[in-house]
Amino acid sequence: MLPNPTLTTFILIIGVSVFSFIMLLPALLELKKPKDAGPRRIADKLPGVQPILIVNLEEDYKFDQRLAAKILNVIAVLPNLET
Repeated sequence: MLPNPTLTTFILIIGVSVFSFIMLLPALLELKKPKDAGPRRIADKLPGVQPILIVNLEEDYKFDQRLAAKILNVIAVLPNLET
């Protein structure tokens, strides 16, 4: 099988470590010296900026029959596309 399992394991561990370090090096350098200093102003203090309203997703929405019928008409065409 393997000529020397100890050497193969050692090379595998070193290779994975070097690969991980090389892949993470740009992120580590960016954390140390970021290129962008971040936002200059807080968005709430800017004139003319409207706050984003969060919609309550737990409300009971009504089912629209007209919209469902239009969607069903569109879906009904899909099986006929192959011919």
